[in-house]
Amino acid sequence: MSIALKEANETDYWLELLYRTDFITEETFHNFKCKSKELIKLLVTIVKNAKK
Repeated sequence: MSIALKEANETDYWLELLYRTDFITEETFHNFKCKSKELIKLLVTIVKNAKK
C-alpha cells in the first residue's frame, strides 16, 4: 500500500504538470484531481492503520 501511495502522489504531480502545460483541459484536470485526492486520502488511512 505504501508503494501505491507513492504512485498516487506521483500521478497527482503529473496531473498538475499536464494542466500547467495546457496538455489537458481545466475540466479534465479538476475531475482527475478530485479523484486523485480521494484515492490519496484513502491510501494514507490504510497505510496509517496498517502500521498500528
